Amino acid sequence: MDFSQRSYPKARVGLFAIGLAAYWPQFPGLKERLEGYYRHIAEQLGQFADVVGLGLVDTPQEAHRAGDVLAAANVDLLICHTATYATSSQVLPIVQRAKVPVLVLNLQPVAALDYENTDTGEWLANCSTCCVPELSNAFHRAGIEFQVVSGTLFDDERVWSSLHEWCQAATAVRVLQGSRFGFLGHTYPGMLDMYSDFTQHHAQLGLHVEVLEMDDLADRVNAVTQPEINRKLEEARQVFEIDASAKEDDLQHACKVAVGLDRLVADFELGGLAYYYRGSNDNEFERLGAALILGNSLLTARGIPAAGEGDLKNAVAMKVMDVLGAGGSYTEFYAMDFKEHFVLMGHDGPAHLAIGDRRPILRGLGLYHGKSGAGVSVEFNVKTGPVTIFSCTQTRDGRLKFLAAEGESIPGPIMRIGNTNSRIRFGLNPAEFVDAWCSHAPTHHCALGIGHRAGVLGKFARLEKLELARVA
Repeated sequence: MDFSQRSYPKARVGLFAIGLAAYWPQFPGLKERLEGYYRHIAEQLGQFADVVGLGLVDTPQEAHRAGDVLAAANVDLLICHTATYATSSQVLPIVQRAKVPVLVLNLQPVAALDYENTDTGEWLANCSTCCVPELSNAFHRAGIEFQVVSGTLFDDERVWSSLHEWCQAATAVRVLQGSRFGFLGHTYPGMLDMYSDFTQHHAQLGLHVEVLEMDDLADRVNAVTQPEINRKLEEARQVFEIDASAKEDDLQHACKVAVGLDRLVADFELGGLAYYYRGSNDNEFERLGAALILGNSLLTARGIPAAGEGDLKNAVAMKVMDVLGAGGSYTEFYAMDFKEHFVLMGHDGPAHLAIGDRRPILRGLGLYHGKSGAGVSVEFNVKTGPVTIFSCTQTRDGRLKFLAAEGESIPGPIMRIGNTNSRIRFGLNPAEFVDAWCSHAPTHHCALGIGHRAGVLGKFARLEKLELARVA
C-alpha cells in the first residue's frame, strides 16, 4: 500500500519590501523597478507559503499601518526585502506589531555593478545591503529575533533553499501550536528521562495534551464489529508481509484494537499519541496494551505519530519530522557495530511505514521484552540513503531542548526479532558518536527520518526559541 504524505497547511508569511519615499521624485522609475523585484519574490515565495503581501513600504506612517495588517493576519513569519536603502524607523513598527521572527532578505539584483557606468539611481536600485547592518542593530536592541539571508535576487539556489526551509520550519511551529497529543495510560515506570511536564509542552510549544484513560480505548474497541475487523485485516494484509508466527487470533485482536484506535483519534481529534499501560494477569488492559503496535504503525504512517512507553517528548519529535516530510519512526539505540562502523537503531514499537525500503513484516511474539502480554509486532527498516535522527529532551531548568544528527542508512542484515531496526552510519565512529550524543543529556528515544534535515530543524528550533544541538 502506498502511504501518501499527510497534507499540512503552508506557513503564513508576511512579505514587504522597503524603500525611502524621498528617492521617488529624485529618481523617476526607481520605485516601479523595486516593486518589480517585490513581485518576483512574492511569486517565488507563493510556491511554498501562504503569502500576506504588503508591497513596498516607504514611510514610518505606512509601517504602522502595515504592522496592524500583519498582526490581524496572524502570520507565522515576516520577510522584509531590503529593496534599497530605508531607515530602520520605517521597519521596526511593522515587526513590533506582528510579534513574530523576521527574515531580512538582502538580495542584490546583479552579481556585480558595472562600476564605471553606474549612476546614483542605478546604485540605489542595487544597494540592498546598505541598510541591513542598521536593521540588525535596531532589531537586536528591540529584542526581536531576526536572521539575514543574503544573496542575489535571481536564480540563487542557496537563497531559495534557505527560504523554503524557513517556511517548512514555520509550518512545523504552526502545526504544533494547533496539535492535540493524546497521553494514553502512563509513562513506563522508572524511565526518568521520559517523564514530562505537560504544562511545559503547552507553554513552550503551544500544543495540547489530552490525558486519556485505557477505558476510553476499551469502550471503543468493545464497540467494533466483525465487518470492521475484516476490513482492517484486509488493510494489514495489503501493507504487511504476515509471518507464519503471527497467530490468527492475535491478528484479529490487533485489527480490532486498530479500529478502536482510529475511533479514539477521531473522537479526540488527535494529531499524535504517547501511550503505555502495563496491565497484569492477562486482564483486559494488558491485552489492549499488547495489541497496539499494528494500529499505531498504521496511524504513524498517516501522520499521527505514536510513541510507546509514554514518551510524549518523542511523539513531538516524530510529529515535527512528519511535518517536514521526513517520516519520523520511533527509535532507540540498539547496538554498536565496530566492524562496519554503524549504530543499530530501532524499537519494538510503531514504525513509520511510509519510509521503509521494503515491505514490513508482522511477526508473532510470545513475549514483549520488558513488557506484559504477547501478540504481533512490526519488523521494519528505514530505506537506505541519507537520514536524520531528531530528539526532544529537557534541561535541568525545565526547558525543552532538541538534538539532531545526520547520517546514512546502509544496507545489510538486521535482527529478525519482530522489531524495527536499521543500520545507521554517522560521520563519527560508533563510540565517538554515542559519546557526543549523550553529552547533550538526551532521552533514550529519538525520531528517525529520511533525508538530511538538520538545517531546517535548526530553523525550527530558532523559531521556537529553543536550543538545538547538532551532533557531528
